[in-house]
Amino acid sequence: MPTPLLSAHSCATPARWLLTAAAAAVLAACGGGSDPEPLPPEPPAPAIGDLVGAQPLKPVSRAEITQALASHSERIQGVAPRYDVQTYRLTYRTHDKDGALVEASGLLTLPVKPAGQPSPVVSYQHATIFYDAEAPSNRIEGQEPPIVLASLGYIVVAADYVGFGATKGQEHPYLVATPAARAVIDMLTAAQTWRRQNHVADNGQLYMAGYSEGGYATMAAQRALELGDNPALLAQLQASFPGGGPYDVQTTLDTQVQRIRDRYWWGHLIQPGLLRHLGSSVRKELRRVLLRLTSPEDSDVRYQTTFMDRYMADDKDAIARESNVHQGWKPSRPVYLFHGRDDQTVPYESGLSAYNTLRAQGGSPVTLHDCTHTPSRHTECVPEYFLLTVRQMATTARDL
Repeated sequence: MPTPLLSAHSCATPARWLLTAAAAAVLAACGGGSDPEPLPPEPPAPAIGDLVGAQPLKPVSRAEITQALASHSERIQGVAPRYDVQTYRLTYRTHDKDGALVEASGLLTLPVKPAGQPSPVVSYQHATIFYDAEAPSNRIEGQEPPIVLASLGYIVVAADYVGFGATKGQEHPYLVATPAARAVIDMLTAAQTWRRQNHVADNGQLYMAGYSEGGYATMAAQRALELGDNPALLAQLQASFPGGGPYDVQTTLDTQVQRIRDRYWWGHLIQPGLLRHLGSSVRKELRRVLLRLTSPEDSDVRYQTTFMDRYMADDKDAIARESNVHQGWKPSRPVYLFHGRDDQTVPYESGLSAYNTLRAQGGSPVTLHDCTHTPSRHTECVPEYFLLTVRQMATTARDL
């Protein structure tokens, strides 16, 4: 029998080779047999406390601050600037009055110290203002509290609040506890991110201070921290200094209504707790008068008036739930309250109510310092409040 030219085994070899070559060609066309490049991670979803941006503003020299204080002695007295100050406008994410995410703004001021030298941090909450030009990041002047405090050695973080600065045109959630606290805490978080990115050292000490609406926002923020909002910030908090604030909104408005009764011919018709029964014309006039105590007619900022609507409806539960900041928590850090007995803007009764309520909760010391100025009215007591706050902070602050 003639010998076959190819055996069965040798006939299969070329076919197997062709299949292997074809597979290799396909793999080569697809980039070879190596693993594909991993996809980049999804960017994190926008969240409260995010730092969005930072804009350097003008520096302010120690000499400028000293001169400004001499020219505006009605606001701050008895302090001696030690440092030049650098200023920045930060934009960050927080919640508005409806809980929607917005990009807000605030001021960060830094003492000009040798590189690497740490500083304590002050969260400064500004008082009630009616014009956007007065917001902290819009008003870089030597006599302004965030500038003065930085010149004393503190890193200062000052939220503009929603309705001012980057959020001008939106309603300012006036005397609404949750967004007031959010604006402060989220600004602190964003400022901490900026400091870490730019290697600006703090020493782990945090103080909170503010007068009038700033006192209210200070207490709102401390309450939120004490209730678990941001344990890391609470661990840094040394003390708070709320001054002249409407912490007890119900008591504040009740006292104002009693004063209105003595001032207007229709005053005998109104009685706190029975406002919902008033005739429409008297209700409208009372609401107008109360709102004028809140903001002037030429204000370029829109104030949310939910608290007033609750009050006019005699809805004490809603006011306690949405607006009061002195209830429902126990301070674990000292609270240094300050108020004037002759205050016609924010009644002394509000400070006294906060003092009594917080003292009854126990916890860290709560004190109420009465303004000694004569008369001890709202604006006249500001210099004494500021000086007492600076002196009290200096007893525990390091690295000034």
